[in-house]
Amino acid sequence: MKDVLSDILDTIELKGALYFRTDFSPPFAIGVPAYGKAARFHLVVQGCCHVTVSGGVEVLLQPGDLILVPYGSAHVLSDVAGRDAVPLENIVANTGYTGEGTFVIGSGDPTASTQLVCGHFTFAEGADHPLLHVLPKTLHLTAEDRARQPILDDVLRLVARRIFQDSPRTSASISRLSEVLYIEVLRAGIDRAPELQRIFSAVNDPQIGKALSLIHQRLDHDWTVDGLASEIGMSRSRFAERFRELVGSGPMGYLTDWRLQKARLLLGQPRASVKEVAYRTGYRSPTAFSRAYAQKFGHPPKDSRP
Repeated sequence: MKDVLSDILDTIELKGALYFRTDFSPPFAIGVPAYGKAARFHLVVQGCCHVTVSGGVEVLLQPGDLILVPYGSAHVLSDVAGRDAVPLENIVANTGYTGEGTFVIGSGDPTASTQLVCGHFTFAEGADHPLLHVLPKTLHLTAEDRARQPILDDVLRLVARRIFQDSPRTSASISRLSEVLYIEVLRAGIDRAPELQRIFSAVNDPQIGKALSLIHQRLDHDWTVDGLASEIGMSRSRFAERFRELVGSGPMGYLTDWRLQKARLLLGQPRASVKEVAYRTGYRSPTAFSRAYAQKFGHPPKDSRP
């Protein structure tokens, strides 16, 4: 049976993409454009790299450090903070980089160059969940942080080894590591992101976590606040208060939003009718489902069919 976090990541369609490694010789300053529905990361294998994120956040990455830019914000990668950046697309065009192999800038001493492993996670159009809104503008994990998170450290080492193999056969295995990598980065960042800690606390809470599992596992059930509270052994008022405190929304609001997220995913499957999806996600009336779906996504369910 799928747990809550796995169901969330499957439904928002988390995918790892665009993994590549770099070899940048100073001076360099690359302007990475904004990219919606993505979370970018950079892992320093050798050298140092300054990362300046739109909005004024500046981070110096040392060997072994990783930075996650959760919301696809524009940022600059440079050897020295404050350099005027050249847009990434211009550099790619000038260097002839095709996305295969190593992205090379300059031709200095290879032992003094900055080598990164870069990639990003993408989410489906329309994907939404409180988990996607609780991260800071950047999440910086040092080599020391990794040492305290052995699973994350193992996954990052494996990704780096695969990338440095320069083999097309490695892409499938790297993509399969994406969900583990994303979750372990989030776990490692809990201490510096209170809102993220709140979401993980909700999932792990003996009672609220059980309520979330019931919602995710029995989405077609006619749930009420009273019904959920009774299932987990809490009073109605205390359950509603505790749920909102940890999740950030009330139980019925969460249920409605998640039903529509699951419906968005199901409608993308071949031969799934609007009526079938409505019933599978807890709607007794296809008309009511279509109205709620259009209000959420701006178009009727049939427009989400393949």
